[in-house]
Amino acid sequence: MDKPTLYLLIPLLPLFGAIVAGLFGRYVGRAGAHWVTILGVAAACVGSFSVLYDQLNGGEAYNGNLYTWLTVDGIDVSVGFLVDKLTAMMMVVVTFVSLMVHIYTIGYMEEDPGYQRFFSYISLFTFSMLMLVMANNFVQLFFGWEAVGLVSYLLIGFWFKRPTAIFANLKAFLVNRVGDFGFLLGIGLVLAHFGSFYYADVFAAAPAMKDATISLLPGTQWSLLSVACILLFVGAMGKSAQFPLHVWLPDSMEGPTPISALIHAATMVTAGIFMVARMSPLFELSDTALNFILVIGAITALFMGFLGIIQNDIKRVVAYSTLSQLGYMTVALGASAYSVAVFHLMTHAFFKALLFLAAGSVIIGMHHDQDIRNMGGLRKYMPITWITSLIGSLALIGTPFLSGFYSKDSIIEAVHASHLPAASFAYAAVVIGVFVTAFYSFRMYFLVFHGKERWMEAKHDHGHDHHDDEHADEHHHGLGPNDKPHETPWVVTLPLVLLAIPSVVIGFIAIEPMLYGGFFDGVINTSHHHVMSELKEEFHGAVAMGLHSLTTAPFWLALAGVVLSWFFYMKRPDIPAAIKAKTGPLNTLLENKYYMDHLYIQGFATFGRKLGKVFWKAGDTVLIDGLLVNGAAKLVGLVAGAVRRIQTGYIYHYAFAMIIGALVLLTFWLGSYFWLGRLLNPQ
Repeated sequence: MDKPTLYLLIPLLPLFGAIVAGLFGRYVGRAGAHWVTILGVAAACVGSFSVLYDQLNGGEAYNGNLYTWLTVDGIDVSVGFLVDKLTAMMMVVVTFVSLMVHIYTIGYMEEDPGYQRFFSYISLFTFSMLMLVMANNFVQLFFGWEAVGLVSYLLIGFWFKRPTAIFANLKAFLVNRVGDFGFLLGIGLVLAHFGSFYYADVFAAAPAMKDATISLLPGTQWSLLSVACILLFVGAMGKSAQFPLHVWLPDSMEGPTPISALIHAATMVTAGIFMVARMSPLFELSDTALNFILVIGAITALFMGFLGIIQNDIKRVVAYSTLSQLGYMTVALGASAYSVAVFHLMTHAFFKALLFLAAGSVIIGMHHDQDIRNMGGLRKYMPITWITSLIGSLALIGTPFLSGFYSKDSIIEAVHASHLPAASFAYAAVVIGVFVTAFYSFRMYFLVFHGKERWMEAKHDHGHDHHDDEHADEHHHGLGPNDKPHETPWVVTLPLVLLAIPSVVIGFIAIEPMLYGGFFDGVINTSHHHVMSELKEEFHGAVAMGLHSLTTAPFWLALAGVVLSWFFYMKRPDIPAAIKAKTGPLNTLLENKYYMDHLYIQGFATFGRKLGKVFWKAGDTVLIDGLLVNGAAKLVGLVAGAVRRIQTGYIYHYAFAMIIGALVLLTFWLGSYFWLGRLLNPQ
């Protein structure tokens, strides 16, 4: 099979599965829907691994067009693929995590009436993400960008009879529209000044445009590349949930747990990180844009972590952890360590998908109770979920020799080595974030798997209404008086085990080739900043890095976070309660998520509604309907009424009007002749 055919099959197989499960679900049944989508994604996964193998063994990068959609004024808009090592790595991550989610869904959505529809959506999501990462031009990138946004809207609102789900998917859609507007402006600016949609053309012309300026306001000159890069990054802020466009992601937990893993681990939220890494030849030329990225990433990494500490919904804790880790990736991008950001994207995809799916396994075992205050002691009831959750949590906090350690520590070192003005603030944020991450991760771990069994207390204290309904068609939540938690079936636990393996080993295996072995040579451009070369000088192998970390601040901060969470929640649970009571205003600030939702809903949305009302009343009702439409009709009526009085039907009236008219015309003609003569002959 030739390369273009293989590249085309990889995204089209999940699309075929989505069409069969979505349009013919009633004919193929539940088994048919999951088999056709799983086989399609599995084949795409095998194809992706073969592409990566080819790239690792010296295969040439492929950049070609498969179909020209339209040509306007010499500008081509085509469907084309750019397949290099960055693309191949992303394809493997997307298809592997998606395959795990597909298998897991068989167990998780077993009783749901929308079974076939769900499989159709997640397979369509995989197709959209593959089109995004394989694109060789901005138009196809934007197609994939919008397609993953659309499918995420459908998935977050999957249980469309729940008002909270509908609110969450509308929120995600609208917040992403804000980011996508900036993204579209950035693409427009690139087209206007570079004259092409193709990455290769734009990147080749970028160095010559380094000093180009544009006038956004009269009398001011702005760097073209800085403005274009910041606008492109605004798109990434929406898709990758960076402050202040992060508000949609925690609410998107309203969707079923498998899509939490799919959207928030490996795919949609990492699209922005991938895009900035792909655009490194542009971003490298603008220190302004890189400083902006550093500040946004640092704020997200630290302050979203603080919100994770006070969450009690198991999925929301993991969601805020995703926000924080996306902040880490963004900080790496701002420090010009694009390969480190992509490396963390890869390791994070495995352990975060593992944590989300493990959370879903706990939810199933607890009969759809998501409140961690109602759990405890699940270790002996759910041993596979327990051990895989522990591995995921240890990887997340950066435990030496696990995958998350290598990527997270590399980010901290990269920021430390950066000479940009914003780097010192970013360094402080990511180091403090290490302690915060360890604290909230193990708070959740200890409350769920250790300590006393609290579900019976929850039954007596809270009754049956202490949390949101996870399945719209179920009438019971939480364990009954005679129930005990139970380990989930193999279709749920197998993906956990398969994701736990790379969560342990992938960082150790991949750090040297990906960061220092030339894996991204010719793909990622770091020519103007030397952070990666400084890191390379200090790197002496994966083992040495792991051993050295035992003497560094991040390791001890992570250990302190784990120990403190164990002490607070296992030994002295009265202390967190006392702290909460003593820090009322601070706790209120965190409970209200820094009032960002209030700002958007009570502020911008209310202002927008009121402004719309003004335009409706003054513009539509008074000006358009009242003055233009009805006013024109009234004017015609008035003129017609006046003219009607003249139309009497008597001949002598018409004869009189003709004589008067003739006299008026004669007078006008004679007057004009007289004044024209005076003008031409003043004497």
